[in-house]
Amino acid sequence: MIPNENITEPIKVIIADDHVLYRAGVKTALSTKKDVKVIGEADNGMHLLNMLKMVPVDVILLDIQMPIMDGIAALPEIKKLYPNVKIIMLTMMDDHSMITKLMEIGANSYLTKTSDSEIIYEAIKTCFEQEYYFNSLTNKALLTNLKQRNDVTPQRMIQQEAHLNDKEMLILKLMCEEKSTKEIADLVDLSPRTVEAIRDKLKVKTGAKSTAGLIMYAVKHNILNEEF
Repeated sequence: MIPNENITEPIKVIIADDHVLYRAGVKTALSTKKDVKVIGEADNGMHLLNMLKMVPVDVILLDIQMPIMDGIAALPEIKKLYPNVKIIMLTMMDDHSMITKLMEIGANSYLTKTSDSEIIYEAIKTCFEQEYYFNSLTNKALLTNLKQRNDVTPQRMIQQEAHLNDKEMLILKLMCEEKSTKEIADLVDLSPRTVEAIRDKLKVKTGAKSTAGLIMYAVKHNILNEEF
């Protein structure tokens, strides 16, 4: 029998959380998805790090608060040892400063534990395919943090990073403000097709693989604080 070459491996997931019932609930919900497979569970960060030595994984659901070694301590260690693994932080809190801190040190997304199973599934898929999963919570946190910062990178330095011109930075800023292609086109007096072309060019210049990656680039370089 000739194997089906179209069959792809499921996304391998580990759930790291000290609450057994929560792990069980997420695992049960994800078991209905053919393209995702929970391959392991850990109840603290140290347990997780030991598991990663033996089990290859694509995405980790990582609880912030755990005994022995919590998610905040485990995150940078995992990213240092396994930079390609995507990490989705889990918590009961929607602390904006915490969200920003975790995203800046390597988290690929941030979800509250009240998120339903479809949101968790969507975050896993999006992080695996596009690196980041942004939602209203992460967007608000990142925007709030940027507005509070005083050490804004000068515009000239931002331009040198990826050689973006003023028009490109303006369009990137408007994208981060969740403006549609048509809205951006009207604001910058260009056709929607031209805006789409500039958006594609931005991905090439910044190395971003998706719109989410462009937003993260803008966040890291304080582009939202610039005036155009």
